[in-house]
Amino acid sequence: MVPDIGAFRTGDVLKGVQTMPARSFLAHLPPELWPLLVGFWGPVSRVYQREETLPTGPRDSDVHIVLGGCVRQDRFPFAADDDPDDGGGSGPRITRFRGVGQLLGEAKLIEEHAAVRTTCLTTTWVMSCSATRMMAFLTRHPHSERALLRSLEDRNRDDEMVYGTVTRTPMERVGGLLAHLARIAGTTDPAQPGHISVLGLSQRDLAEALLMGVSTVEAAIRRLRTPAKGSGLPPGGVLRSRYRQFVVTDLPALQRVTRIQ
Repeated sequence: MVPDIGAFRTGDVLKGVQTMPARSFLAHLPPELWPLLVGFWGPVSRVYQREETLPTGPRDSDVHIVLGGCVRQDRFPFAADDDPDDGGGSGPRITRFRGVGQLLGEAKLIEEHAAVRTTCLTTTWVMSCSATRMMAFLTRHPHSERALLRSLEDRNRDDEMVYGTVTRTPMERVGGLLAHLARIAGTTDPAQPGHISVLGLSQRDLAEALLMGVSTVEAAIRRLRTPAKGSGLPPGGVLRSRYRQFVVTDLPALQRVTRIQ
């Protein structure tokens, strides 16, 4: 089930009573450790607006937990050492999307100057803490360290299935990414039961993340909206698209076809 994360219910989140997406760091974290973590961190939180960048450059020192919203992370593995503080900007790009419950900037726990360009796709609420303090908390509470390691392993496996399966059809790849995003960053509307909105992304964003052409992504989206006979999808489709918004209308059907949970 996708949790309702359409609004920043500050009290519920800080009390630890709001459900977090499965396999995220906060979903793995034992419930009794969440209030300790909040108290240990401050809590220091901030809301960033769409297209703002989070401080995850080489001169920044914090890690961040996403409490609401969705971000895009871009890495430039072949960038020169003197590239900008935002984590690069030249050469091939590796794009990933991260959602609620995830810890960002985890590389700073082992490398002070690690960097990744992190851009908010929607209004995004994060809680921030210095990497040094986070390491102290993980050391003091081994179960929190285990939760982080489990979440990173789950995230790596998700990335392999969603972004790395280049032999799958374009419809399976685009549909799989949208099913994944619906789970980690989807918002629900009580007026439209079963519909899950993924906000802030364009078709170009999907194409860059999947290393596909925009026209190929457009064609895949058309097939998800109006599926062909024998596709395994309901006749009415599983997707509606608007400007920087994708609405998954039947997540279970999309997950069955793409095998992305």
